[in-house]
Amino acid sequence: MERRTKIIAIANQKGGVGKTTTVVNLAAALSARKRAVLVVDLDPQAHATLGLGLEKQQGVSLYPVLLGEKPIEDVIQPTKWNNLNIIPSEVDLAGAELEFGMREDRLEMIRNALAPVYESGAFDYIILDCPPSLGIVMTSSLVASDGVLIPIQAEFLAMDGLALITGSIERIRQSVNPSLDLNGIVFTMVNSQAKLTHDVMEEVRNHFGDKVYETTIPRNVRVSEAPSMGTPVVFLEPRSKGAESYKAFAWEFMAKNPTRFDAPARVAEPATQAAADEPVKADNAVASDNVAEAVADSSAENSAAAQES
Repeated sequence: MERRTKIIAIANQKGGVGKTTTVVNLAAALSARKRAVLVVDLDPQAHATLGLGLEKQQGVSLYPVLLGEKPIEDVIQPTKWNNLNIIPSEVDLAGAELEFGMREDRLEMIRNALAPVYESGAFDYIILDCPPSLGIVMTSSLVASDGVLIPIQAEFLAMDGLALITGSIERIRQSVNPSLDLNGIVFTMVNSQAKLTHDVMEEVRNHFGDKVYETTIPRNVRVSEAPSMGTPVVFLEPRSKGAESYKAFAWEFMAKNPTRFDAPARVAEPATQAAADEPVKADNAVASDNVAEAVADSSAENSAAAQES
């Protein structure tokens, strides 16, 4: 089955908007739909890493890849679930803003690091969990991406943050990455009873039109509890309101971002999806070896082509 990998950065320089929760649960829901997903945790807090059941490890992140100390296939880690892998984060990434700030290739460094994975075709989606700041790491992440997904809360201050990030997207599109697109805006932590919530959502929809996803993510206790257990809520409590919302969001996301050229995306009827709600445990050794082999082959081909040229 032919597919084209898509790199999606999930970003918002305003913290506390459900950015990492969206990364973890979107990735999990996509993997349950048999889409191969790689999460790249670029936030030094490593919340996506912890949320997918892994611990921080020294030297297991994109950091040594950016330094040229490790090939990228060495830092791709399997999770407990099929189709779901991660490049974890670590504390050393906190110094990346200063350490990489003077590099000539600082804007392209993440794109170059991800190139073997992207070109290997091992994944449908590479999802970047960006740090909550408009610094070098986020900027380089946007340069590496096909699109940017922005999670926001339906509150007044979110409008200012939205203007900043969309402005950054436009500047990067005009200067470095002309194919960069605003993939969409998703409302998180929605309080459906508040009038302000509806007012803000209406204003954003009026301004951004179909760039705003129809699915919204409600405030939900289970969503808040899941990270402490190292399991996405879509697997931990698949029938909770938060999990159902993230699963619906994943279908809408797939429809907007199809990667299978011979399998057009569709929105499934909820009643037919009971089996897909169950977490599927991975054979970690097999999953990890297959991914590493595909990425290593791509790296070797790129190296050979570079030498010939």
